[in-house]
Amino acid sequence: MALFRKAATAALACALLLTLPASPAFAHDTLKRSSPAKNAEVSSVEEIELEYSASVKFPFVVLHDATGKEVALGKPRLDGPLVSADVPEPLAPGSYVIAWRVVSSDGHPIEGEIPFSVKGSSSASASASPAGSAAVTPSSAAPGTGAAQPSAAVAEPAAGRSAEPAGVPGWIWGGLAVLVVLGAFVLFRSSRRRPDREEVDAD
Repeated sequence: MALFRKAATAALACALLLTLPASPAFAHDTLKRSSPAKNAEVSSVEEIELEYSASVKFPFVVLHDATGKEVALGKPRLDGPLVSADVPEPLAPGSYVIAWRVVSSDGHPIEGEIPFSVKGSSSASASASPAGSAAVTPSSAAPGTGAAQPSAAVAEPAAGRSAEPAGVPGWIWGGLAVLVVLGAFVLFRSSRRRPDREEVDAD
């Protein structure tokens, strides 16, 4: 009877052990926090940080943009449970995904993904607006004149063409006009003298 009780007690103890959750020492490590955080919207990212519940090994970190293109990162650095990687180039506004993979302290690999987005900065929009206004400047009015620059540019050749002579200097035209007047006067005098001469010849 006593032997039966001992066996029953041992079986009950085994059943309790099997129903209890696994001890943290035998559980896989988990990601505690990340920077950027999951689904965060940030202005810029200079470094990616991943902190786990325990020390990990063999970190692997990859960054992809919205099109799936890989973004260059620095080599991951490991400091116990903390994994970090530099982002050498500024990220353009848009959606990104951090894909990570490490070996847990229990020897099992674990992995995951962290989506986030980069919003457009005010400095980028401010720097873009002067470029746009500079592109429109040639068609805008010149300061203090109230006239558009292209109109002035077109007016200058027109004025130059109107000021140019028609190929003959003005003094030549004046001289020709005087010669015409003189010729008409001479013809007029000649026509009046011919009858007088004919009358004299007839006499």
